[in-house]
Amino acid sequence: MGNSGSRDDFEWVYTEQPHTDRRKEILAKYPEIKKLMVPDPRFKWTVAAMVLLQVGACYLVKDVAWKWVFFWAYAFGGCVNHAMTLAIHDISHNVAFGNKRARWNRLFGMFANLPIGIPYATSFKKYHVDHHRYLAGDGLDVDVPTELEGRLFNSPLRKLLWLVLQPAFYVLRPIVVNPKPFSHLELLNVLIQVAFDLLIYSLWGAKPVAYMVGGSLLVLGFHPFSGHFIAEHYAFLEGHDTASYYGALNCITFNVGYHMEHHDFPSIPGSKLPLVKTDKPPASLLGLGGILGGDACLPALAQVHADGQMDRAWKSSFGGQRSQAL
Repeated sequence: MGNSGSRDDFEWVYTEQPHTDRRKEILAKYPEIKKLMVPDPRFKWTVAAMVLLQVGACYLVKDVAWKWVFFWAYAFGGCVNHAMTLAIHDISHNVAFGNKRARWNRLFGMFANLPIGIPYATSFKKYHVDHHRYLAGDGLDVDVPTELEGRLFNSPLRKLLWLVLQPAFYVLRPIVVNPKPFSHLELLNVLIQVAFDLLIYSLWGAKPVAYMVGGSLLVLGFHPFSGHFIAEHYAFLEGHDTASYYGALNCITFNVGYHMEHHDFPSIPGSKLPLVKTDKPPASLLGLGGILGGDACLPALAQVHADGQMDRAWKSSFGGQRSQAL
């Protein structure tokens, strides 16, 4: 997506997504990295504490004015919920209980989903597998904007609207681009979430429910925390379809900024991804060329809004990659 008057075609590059080969090469040189591919024992307790924190916040907002409900939803609750979506991302890789207890991870994802207010953890897992397997694959990876989005949101004002509406696109894009059957686990996720929302409503009224749902929708749109959506896979750096950033927000987002490292080693918990960078050879030796320094997720929001050359999304089709520069 670019400014009006930008390119309206695609730049094709016939290469496979790089992370499978990178993983093999790195592990061949440094097999000890495999020792990091184990569950983080502290992770599930951190997630449980976040759920309890949000339940407590629901109690506290039940008597405040509506304007303060939405203020705290944007300034605090939504930030916690955004971090929780990234915890659910880690859970989708089975880092809570390990690969041998996949069902436990699915159920724990539903538990982590509770304060978000909208059932999505199980559906996220279903599509996130494709994101790693077919990174930027046309019609397969629904994390990447469609061609229609690129053509429609092609001016600074429209791109700002696109950023605000990101939650809607993340819901609608899978249904349109790559629809999949609704599973029994997704139904269970919906039933558990609806039961929790009704419980909160029956105890403390509508304001806590609005705090949960509103915070989730607000913070997943135009919010500093959402910059990582742009920084991860938009072609800010020529020739790289994945980028990492190592800024302070990693401390409260389960190191989602270590995204090159994550795609190289999806089974390593977020808490251990910095070890891939710091305890091993220099980044250049590991091939971590696509790096956005500092708090890159913050300027990424501004760049995708204002700069037609900095807001391209990578796409691939049957082994060929194309850089979207609309």
